[in-house]
Amino acid sequence: MKKLTLTLCVMTALVSAAYAGTETYSSGKEMKQTATEAPCPSWYADNEFNVSISGVYAPTLNDYVEDTYLGVDHGWGAAIDAKFFFRRYFGVGIQGFGLSLNNSSDDGFRSFDNDANNDFAGGVLGTFTFRYPIPCTRFAPYGWVGVGAIFGGGADGNEFDEDDLFDEDDFFNDDSGEDDARLMAQYGVGFEIRFTPHIGLLNDVSFNHVEGGFNDFWQFRAGLNFAF
Repeated sequence: MKKLTLTLCVMTALVSAAYAGTETYSSGKEMKQTATEAPCPSWYADNEFNVSISGVYAPTLNDYVEDTYLGVDHGWGAAIDAKFFFRRYFGVGIQGFGLSLNNSSDDGFRSFDNDANNDFAGGVLGTFTFRYPIPCTRFAPYGWVGVGAIFGGGADGNEFDEDDLFDEDDFFNDDSGEDDARLMAQYGVGFEIRFTPHIGLLNDVSFNHVEGGFNDFWQFRAGLNFAF
């Protein structure tokens, strides 16, 4: 009887030790899984207001002698955007930009036909943007479309006509159509990298289609975005 009792006590102790070891292991595993499944930091909010300031490089699609609006090979300038993003992915806003159209061609007769040596063009557009913040990263590619108007250009042909030298009206009067406002559409893609949830770096490119022919141009932009 004593042997049987001793045997039962030993078996009970062994079984208890086995279960205790299993519980300890399971508890450690659960703690490890909990630590691994910690949520990612959120760099982009579901509802946020964005204001961005960018530098702009704008090469024209055509050579300056063929371009009928900007009248140069390229322009430099700046842009500002204000957007409201809802549900993190979709944004509506307004964009404004200005370009310095400083002609640097070697055509000696260029200035007789169009006063483009120190010119300016600007535009205002309403925009719709789709962005996709990649989960658990600071990176968010985006694309947008815009429609509005551009003003300040209007190079009405850039070809030199030698007969104009002897026509007083044509020689002294500028009929280039400067400050001519036209409809404009814009299509662009880019990406943002957030340094903090409120400050990011923007880089994008857009194609700008201006009403009429031979007057389209590109915009390459780089700047800072501020999210609130």
